[in-house]
Amino acid sequence: MEVPPAGIVGALIGAGIGYLDYRIVVGVVEGKLRKLDRSETVAERDVFEGKIRILRLVVLAMTVGAFPIIGFWVGASLGGAG
Repeated sequence: MEVPPAGIVGALIGAGIGYLDYRIVVGVVEGKLRKLDRSETVAERDVFEGKIRILRLVVLAMTVGAFPIIGFWVGASLGGAG
């Protein structure tokens, strides 16, 4: 199976858009969550920071993982190979 060049370009563009989306979404959501943080002890603060790390990883996996796939499909479709 031959990989269409338009699909590769679409996947690269999708990866860039996914990363940009990741930065925006994580910045906004993390900022809102930090305003709501009611941690009083160091242990509570550590739990909160752990949840923030998990949030970052989930959003990264969803955006940077899905956008290149969608970009590849769009690129291949528009490039005439899909």
